[in-house]
Amino acid sequence: MMLIRWIGTEIRIFAYLQNTILVVCFLGLGLGCFTCRKPIRLHQSLVPLGILTLFMSIPIIRTGLAYISELLSVLRDFTIWASTFSNSPWMTIIYVAIGLILSYCVLILVVDVFVPIGRLLGRLLDDHPNTIFAYSVNIAGSLIGTWLFVILSFFYLPPFWWFAVFAVIMSIFIIWTRVNWRINISLLIAIIVLSWFAGQVPGALKVIWSPYQKLVVTKTDRNAFGFGDLLVTVNNTGYQLISDLSEIHVFSDPEMYDPELEGLSQYDIPLLLHPDPNNYLIVGAGTGNDAAGGLRQGVENITAVEIDPAIISLGRTYHPEQPYSSPAVQIVNDDARSFFATTKQKFDVISFGLLDSHTMTAMTNSRLDHYVYTQESIQRAKSLLADGGIMVLTFAPQELYIADRIDKVLEDVFGEAPISFLIPTTPYGWGGVMFIAGDMKVAEQQISQNQKLKAYIDSLQQAHLYTLPNTTQITTDDWPYLYLESPKIPVLFLLLAGLIILILFRSLRRWDSSSVFSKWKRTHWHFFFLGAAFLLLEVQNISKASVVLGNTWIVNAVIVSGVLIMALLANMLAYKFPKANVYYAYIALIIICLGLYFIDLAKFAFLPYTLKAIIIGGLTTLPMLFSGFIFTRSFAIVLGKSEALGANLIGSLVGALLQTITFVVGIKALLLIIAGLYILSMIYLPINAASENLIIPAKAEQAS
Repeated sequence: MMLIRWIGTEIRIFAYLQNTILVVCFLGLGLGCFTCRKPIRLHQSLVPLGILTLFMSIPIIRTGLAYISELLSVLRDFTIWASTFSNSPWMTIIYVAIGLILSYCVLILVVDVFVPIGRLLGRLLDDHPNTIFAYSVNIAGSLIGTWLFVILSFFYLPPFWWFAVFAVIMSIFIIWTRVNWRINISLLIAIIVLSWFAGQVPGALKVIWSPYQKLVVTKTDRNAFGFGDLLVTVNNTGYQLISDLSEIHVFSDPEMYDPELEGLSQYDIPLLLHPDPNNYLIVGAGTGNDAAGGLRQGVENITAVEIDPAIISLGRTYHPEQPYSSPAVQIVNDDARSFFATTKQKFDVISFGLLDSHTMTAMTNSRLDHYVYTQESIQRAKSLLADGGIMVLTFAPQELYIADRIDKVLEDVFGEAPISFLIPTTPYGWGGVMFIAGDMKVAEQQISQNQKLKAYIDSLQQAHLYTLPNTTQITTDDWPYLYLESPKIPVLFLLLAGLIILILFRSLRRWDSSSVFSKWKRTHWHFFFLGAAFLLLEVQNISKASVVLGNTWIVNAVIVSGVLIMALLANMLAYKFPKANVYYAYIALIIICLGLYFIDLAKFAFLPYTLKAIIIGGLTTLPMLFSGFIFTRSFAIVLGKSEALGANLIGSLVGALLQTITFVVGIKALLLIIAGLYILSMIYLPINAASENLIIPAKAEQAS
């Protein structure tokens, strides 16, 4: 979890492709389990981790690795912020090749970190006399680790503290083995020191590691940037400007701010479209630019919804107009979709701020903003409009199809095409395409009565002509991929899958485990399919729960915890009922998966939060109880526990790769694939595990 978050932040391509790090973690652990009888040398884990922290602590190397995102963005079929363009096929090939080579170097280091840990895990499970108890301790450790990381995230602690906690835990194993402990402790100290240097950002006013992303506040260079505001970067790329657009400030610097545009910023326009905007909702409120615009226009009740608490804190501290200190502004720290589902208020104006996300949610292919722009989300937001209400959505589309998609969603929901125009980047804001929907008669009347506003919109529509094809597939809760032009697996994901295969063959040779797959038998396949299905089921759970409960970090942590708790409960049931028929568990599991396919969990969104959390949590984690029971029963009787767990982890790796199929078939269809994988695991169920003749643990070689 620590490496997924850290690497995904500093090397931004892995923020969009978080499962890539997860996959290679599973690969390392799986190979470690398969080779657990080989020597366990903890320095073999610490050295590659030290190399990673060394790379991140040297600015020029860190910058080079961060550029992987730009290099791979030339493929253009999967939108990445701060993309690089190439008109030459040869330059495209060169960019992609360099990006993949750099990715390969990072990923093999991650694999090598986890192989010794996998060996230690496999050996401990093999040697323990009570398999179910040992496996339960492992799950409990995962649960504790999850919430330990939640605590670190809650206090915005940077990676230096993550590595410090890791060092304390690793020290226990180093002292326990008593072999080469001086070298290993020295490596740990070096890693901690390097992690501190890796966290330094020269010139930053503030660096915060929020539960979602790395936020850095810097003062922009007026000469280089064009205007002098505070800049907030997210995961090392520009994200928001903290702008002072107060009348006093604007008129004090006419060279920077065109006086003719005063009061016409993208933060002011939404309020000019309604005759009496008393209640104003902002989703994606950021550091307060939109709220400040509402206050300048005299709005009495402003509700500002922002998912990241650290961004709210930055707004309170740094915004010169101090909108979040106004009694007229109510700040709500929540996911926009969750707020839509729970609020009972009606609003005269609803404004979607620049919600575009630079990171994915945990374990899914969805970015934080995906479920905000679906048809169902816009439909729910529409229901919150008061009579004569106006909805304004501003977005910075890097591709025409994104603007077309948003336009089509709004037209489908409201029954008529929205007004749209492109606002350029100026000292008044970063701009973007502004879409106006809702009561169009009210909006058009307001525009026609405000000659200054009408002239400005007309000038923008004439200066920035664009034609939307009206052919792009809209996003839904089942297919929420805003940044994908059409249902397909992006070339980038296919290339990364090939890269994973290359890393697999390299790792088999590096760790002397080339014979791993040649010895596979029925039992291996049983655990392999269980692992693949389990990973996909967890993805499905997080995706479905995000729609109803909100796409927040704490919701994801609770879902993962619920999965682990169900696994512990399954272990207890397997221990209490050792002779229970596993086929009954399979029947229940497959029926539940197929049942969930036909149940729309969004129908529970109207319920009080606690009640719907219980219902959604129960429905999404119930399959884990039966799958966990099946796994534990099989795991308890099979010979070679380490190999069984290794096959399960390799299956999880494949499950993570299979997740990309949702780009084509949608998220709900995963349940059918999951049911199919569980049926395959049932077909390969070890009837008599002893007859499989898996490698029986030999005398362990001492860890070092």
